[in-house]
Amino acid sequence: MSLVEVRADGPSLLEGYRSVVGDGPMRVLEALARRLKGHRIAMVNSTATGGGVAEILHRLVRLMNELGVSTTWEVMPGDTRFYAITKAIHNGLHGWPVSISDEDRAYYMEMNRHAARALALDADLVLIHDPQPAAMAELRRRPGQQWVWRCHIDLSNADPSVWDLVAPRVAHYDAAIFSHVSFVPSLPVPAYLAPPSIDPLSDKNRELEEEEIDALLEPLNLPTTRPLVTQVSRFDRIKDPVGVVEAFRLVRRRTEAHLVLAGGSADDDPEGAEVLAAVRERVGRDRDVSVALLPPDAHLTINALQRRSTVVVQKSLREGFALTVSEALWKRRAVVASAVGGIPLQILHERTGLLARSVEGCAYQVTRFLRSAELRRRLGREGREHVRDNFLHPREARDYLALFASLI
Repeated sequence: MSLVEVRADGPSLLEGYRSVVGDGPMRVLEALARRLKGHRIAMVNSTATGGGVAEILHRLVRLMNELGVSTTWEVMPGDTRFYAITKAIHNGLHGWPVSISDEDRAYYMEMNRHAARALALDADLVLIHDPQPAAMAELRRRPGQQWVWRCHIDLSNADPSVWDLVAPRVAHYDAAIFSHVSFVPSLPVPAYLAPPSIDPLSDKNRELEEEEIDALLEPLNLPTTRPLVTQVSRFDRIKDPVGVVEAFRLVRRRTEAHLVLAGGSADDDPEGAEVLAAVRERVGRDRDVSVALLPPDAHLTINALQRRSTVVVQKSLREGFALTVSEALWKRRAVVASAVGGIPLQILHERTGLLARSVEGCAYQVTRFLRSAELRRRLGREGREHVRDNFLHPREARDYLALFASLI
């Protein structure tokens, strides 16, 4: 992989966002963009499909260019061994027990050297996303450039031995960006906060007619007479899909419902198939649980599924942010999510959704929602406004542009 072509066809994002968030926030964006006129930005991550970072970049890169700030997107090349190593790094930074050998560390650096030679990184400002390409700043920076590391991971319980691999890489940057203040480690460079965001205009989040929802969900063969409880996420241990099954089985003792576990995998996540197999084994022949493996481009299906669900769950054990929470809140859904990582930025307990800290707690809160339409309506309404004010793409673009302008 290298340069990702971001299509600019279709209606203007600027005008579309203006209709959603209002003229004031868009004028701020345009003013910041004018300060960056003539400068170029390069975004770098490890995959063009699957996962929240790739999803954000597809629209954010286009938005930057519409604003007149020349922005490109490079994807670092990788192989099976590299992705296995970086998945271990990802898990270790989330506090999961992992083992990374000296040979693995050397291979990680070698792949970064290869990518640094291969990618077009001659922009005025280079924004590197997450640990996979983190070593590039020390390998490739040129005089006059500004390099920023954007961490989407919850580092609050990072394994010290894994952080010791990443920290020296980050020391070569001019600044670092995190999603939550509790994620910020001790660093020799300035740290800034910028939570991720969703696109209200995308296929995953735009409004759908009931007939369109019916057609999109028909292939999944879901029941129509019972409320749906849904978790949309990668099949990843950190997302705890098996824990969702356990919580649902407690819910089912109290009320009728049907569970849907829907998602796919990212190109740089080699554990997805293994986790999916474990989920299917735990579900067995339970007719009240549907497991749906979706392709990376199933955005409309996910949109329809979230809109048709009575309750949306995100029972993560660790979580940098969880875009699926904001997606569901934007659709005025009742959301039950774990009180971990960046989720409490989105779920203000008893105001925009309900937080849980255990299998039993998750089951209790899901049951509360299933039994109270008024609670669902009230929190769903507040949830949408909370996302409008804080977690849509114009706000994330504003945060990036403000930082870039201050650096340049």
